[in-house]
Amino acid sequence: MKLAVITGASKGLGKSIAKEFLRKKIDVIGISRTDNEELHELANEQEVKYTFLSADLTLMDSLQTVISKLKSQLVEQSIKTLYVINNAAMVHPIERAENVTAELMLQHYQINVIAPTTIINELLTDTSNGNYQLVGVNITSGAAERPISGWSAYCSSKASINMYTKTVAIEQDEKNTGHKIIAFSPGIMDTAMQGEIRKSTTDQFSDVATFQAYKNQNKLSQPETVAHALVRILKQPSFLENGKIYYISELQ
Repeated sequence: MKLAVITGASKGLGKSIAKEFLRKKIDVIGISRTDNEELHELANEQEVKYTFLSADLTLMDSLQTVISKLKSQLVEQSIKTLYVINNAAMVHPIERAENVTAELMLQHYQINVIAPTTIINELLTDTSNGNYQLVGVNITSGAAERPISGWSAYCSSKASINMYTKTVAIEQDEKNTGHKIIAFSPGIMDTAMQGEIRKSTTDQFSDVATFQAYKNQNKLSQPETVAHALVRILKQPSFLENGKIYYISELQ
């Protein structure tokens, strides 16, 4: 069987990705702080299973607990392909670097870097004792590749995810494990995160007017469209280029 694990599955892009997998008759385990009844209802309609695991990925104890629960779930199933979509992330703090405290940076890096890399690391260890293929997808951003004033935390954390993806992919190729680790840059979408960005002041984020204009001019992609493009390329893992960063602009 095939199984998808998605962090941040209750809303935005994560919810749309979960829906895509469920519609393709693939069971989904969603990890987020809150549940989403719509996903359970869709799973019932499609005669597949949606499992919710509650976790606050900004907290290390919560991360470790949910990984243990996840591994217990995986042991009970006969899996051929395990998709792991690291979607959960935060854009705050949106501030000039001198106004960003150590506490805020720790929280930001915990969810944007520590959580996704730890989940992949742990599951790579787990799959080495099994017979299934791991296909890991780290959701990245264009901000990983260009500096944006006020986004020192977000730009640097997503750049870290890109380099992690490329490095782990090399390791998998060296040992010919068959596991694939890629990154996916979804572009600018109409999500709650974009709403948070538009609420910034110009002192926090000098280019806020540009992002406000994206919304006013209908230049934001819909999460459903982006999710469909991602899941489409994941359908045949053997064709994925290990360590590659896939961009939504190239897939539409």
